[in-house]
Formats: sequence, structure tokens, C-alpha cells
Amino acid sequence: MKFFIATDHAGIELKDYTVELLKQKGHEVIDLGPFTTDRVDYPDYAHKLCEEVLDDERTQGILICGSGIGMSMAANRHPGIRAALCHDAYTATVARGHNDANVLCFGERIVGKGVAESIIDAWIAGSFDGGRHCGRVEKIEIK
Repeated sequence: MKFFIATDHAGIELKDYTVELLKQKGHEVIDLGPFTTDRVDYPDYAHKLCEEVLDDERTQGILICGSGIGMSMAANRHPGIRAALCHDAYTATVARGHNDANVLCFGERIVGKGVAESIIDAWIAGSFDGGRHCGRVEKIEIK
């Protein structure tokens, strides 16, 4: 699986951990930054990542900030992006299965490395269930 990943200054440590974790698990990872803890604005990185994911629908995105809330809000402004703020493996499983989420968001100040790994594992193992969820996912997009 190919992932794009980005953060703001509040998620650098967990981003770096996540990049290495995904590579160890055999996934391709494109790190969109930032690469220092200098203050940056999360929407800039969310928009950058969403453009990449939308350009290649076979990819997934991971956005990290302090809480995950700002990143998920910015990402969900993009038609075609279904960003899910996940706090545990269950929410990641449901986001993939029921909502066909293509961008995973979480917060460094909320989840630790162990929980982040369980979220990522559930995300990777999950897939869209289809069926009754198809019509609901279609209704997310405002026409």
C-alpha cells in the first residue's frame, strides 16, 4: 500500500515514528513534511496531502497534528476525501469498512505510539464493506 503522510509542528515525533513503522511493514511512504518542529499551519499540509491522494485513488493518506481535529476538518473540505479522526483500532476499522475513508487522522497529544500502531494495523487490514454503505458514502458529497 502507498501512503502519503503529513503533519504540523505538533505531530512531528509521531509522524516520524509512523513513517518508519509503515516502511517496516513493507509499505511505500511519501513524507510531505514538515521536517522540523518550527511552527506551521496544519491546513497547508492537509491540503497538500489531499491533492496527492486525489491524484492517485489507490493511495491512502495519514494526517497528524496535536489533536487530529484540525487536520480532519481541513482534509474534509476536499470533495472526494473522506478523512476519519480515529482514536483506536475500532474507529479505524469502522472508518474503512463503513465510510470508505481514504485519509486517517489522529493526534500526537491524544494517542501514543502503541495505540497509533494498532490504529494503523486496523486501517491497513480494513476495506470498504460496500453494500448498504455505498449509498451513504455517495450522500457525503454535496452536489
